Amino acid sequence: MRFPRSHRLTRSSELRAVARGGKRLRTEHLDLRAAASPVSHPRVGLIVPKHKRSSVERNRLKRRLREIVRVDVLPTMARMDLVVRARPEAYDASMTVLRTELARGADRLSAVARP
Repeated sequence: MRFPRSHRLTRSSELRAVARGGKRLRTEHLDLRAAASPVSHPRVGLIVPKHKRSSVERNRLKRRLREIVRVDVLPTMARMDLVVRARPEAYDASMTVLRTELARGADRLSAVARP
């Protein structure tokens, strides 16, 4: 399965809307925000700040989060908009830890973000 464009939150206005009106969940490595989706399928947006790291490290973290969303989160996710923001600690986290935190966080927020 791909991570199609229709399932991505790409515009800053969409990301801000979820950040303002969404329910927040903080994990050790990620900040998650979820809100009811105006479309009939789930959408995910990723925010990976530099946190004084190199572009190589930042791109590696973005690729890891995108793959976790594509494989583990999107197929089981309820109809909601989810914004995932990486905290500085995420750069040092393993793929398994990120996968666990993101999957559990999306499950917990799915009940809250129902329209």
